[in-house]
Amino acid sequence: MIHETAQVHPSAVVEEGATLGANVTVGPFTYITSDVVIGDNTEVMSHVVIKGHTTIGKENRIFPNAVIGEENQDKKYGGEATTVVIGDRNVIREAVQIHRGTTQDKATTVIGDDNLLCVNAHVAHDVIVGNHTHIGNNAILGGHVTVGDYAGVMALSAIHPFCTVGAYAYVGGCSAVVQDILPYVLAQGNHATPFGLNLVGLKRNGFEKPELRALQKAYKEIYRSGKTLEEVKPILAEMAKEWPSIQPMCDMLESTERGIIR
Repeated sequence: MIHETAQVHPSAVVEEGATLGANVTVGPFTYITSDVVIGDNTEVMSHVVIKGHTTIGKENRIFPNAVIGEENQDKKYGGEATTVVIGDRNVIREAVQIHRGTTQDKATTVIGDDNLLCVNAHVAHDVIVGNHTHIGNNAILGGHVTVGDYAGVMALSAIHPFCTVGAYAYVGGCSAVVQDILPYVLAQGNHATPFGLNLVGLKRNGFEKPELRALQKAYKEIYRSGKTLEEVKPILAEMAKEWPSIQPMCDMLESTERGIIR
């Protein structure tokens, strides 16, 4: 189950049954249990713990003292064989914790591709993190949180359980998020409030001026028009026919359970 090109330090413990792909490296004093699968060209550095039914994709870098697949902190958890699934090309920095899911929800915690999880970030049970996100130092994603593609949650911020941070949204440092954040929105504070669109991130990811103007107009309808959300929804739906990037905002307004920050 260990590819012939994998390199495991003599002081590391890799239990029988674990699967290590081609060119995987495992550093000193790392512990990997039997139900772990690690994809090709992934680097696992020293003093890492990877447990449970955990699957990690290709070309990831996992820094010292990270803990992945450990039992979650939900009191309802009874030792069920829940999972962690991590995609490709992620950077998981020192002391990051990623806990397995619960049977009361999806029974899995998922990290997509090309994400940066900074020092001591905490990813709780049943969290879904998309692709190309940035989770800052000491950021906390509570249980059942969803973070959309290209979103940022900066240092020392905490996302309340069951909240969603929409795609391309940006949560400034030291924020407390207790309701959903719409896609593209810049938010900060305790409790977090909206401060316009994440224009820097949108421009960096290829959004052109006409589309940005449409998103700004949608933002103004939601936050500055004085209209209720029920009044705004049909306006946004009509705008989304011309600008599909507005549709994710419409979708969240329809699906939110905790409400959106305002």
